[in-house]
Amino acid sequence: MGDTNGQVVAGGNDQGNRLDQLNYPSDVLIDKETDSLIICDWGNRRVVRWSRRSGTTQGEILIDNIECYGLTMDDQRYLYISDVNKHEVRRYQIGDKNGTLVAGGNGKGAGLNQLNYSTYIFVDQQQTVYVSDWNNHRVMKWNKGAKEGIVVAGGQGKGNALTQLSDPEGLFVDTLGTIYVADTENNRVMRWPKGAKQGTVIVGGNGSGEGENQFKDPVALSFDRHGNLYVVDCVNNRVQRFSIE
Repeated sequence: MGDTNGQVVAGGNDQGNRLDQLNYPSDVLIDKETDSLIICDWGNRRVVRWSRRSGTTQGEILIDNIECYGLTMDDQRYLYISDVNKHEVRRYQIGDKNGTLVAGGNGKGAGLNQLNYSTYIFVDQQQTVYVSDWNNHRVMKWNKGAKEGIVVAGGQGKGNALTQLSDPEGLFVDTLGTIYVADTENNRVMRWPKGAKQGTVIVGGNGSGEGENQFKDPVALSFDRHGNLYVVDCVNNRVQRFSIE
């Protein structure tokens, strides 16, 4: 806090596929156990790990040949990665290259056992997987071991009604099962209580723009421990913070 300049902790050596480079990184997490960053290096079709220790000049490849877009880690340190090309989410033990299918994987489609361009993911303490199913304009929930998912937000076609989503991306689920989702094309963040048939707009929803209550393609979101919401406002080239009641 208080810094006016950021510090490069991974990449920063132009766009490329060397081990000291990244190419359109789409998601990142901190692995506290190894004090490292795990990054979806989307443009290079790989997942890489960079140590956070000073003096680190390059990363190591954990998984390659994967069109990774979103990733997260559960309490048991399993890694979950969405593959937008295979329309699936797999769970990996660190060091495992193949993983176990946990959502989708039945080709591109709108069936309950399918996904269509799976982007960001969230995993709860029961290893339930939530996926932003981008091209199906819905959020899917896959219970551990399930062969098909449940629609928990959207799924009523593309649109801006409170029952609809339009190209959903960033995702967060609280301990009550309430879903927060970046409804990208609608320039809003929505909250869907567990079991609800429609959501409520908590920020945005005031058209595309540069105002403090507007977004241009909000793509990712996060909460801090004080309940502040942070939204990556992609086309406005900024991150906004909101205090949520």
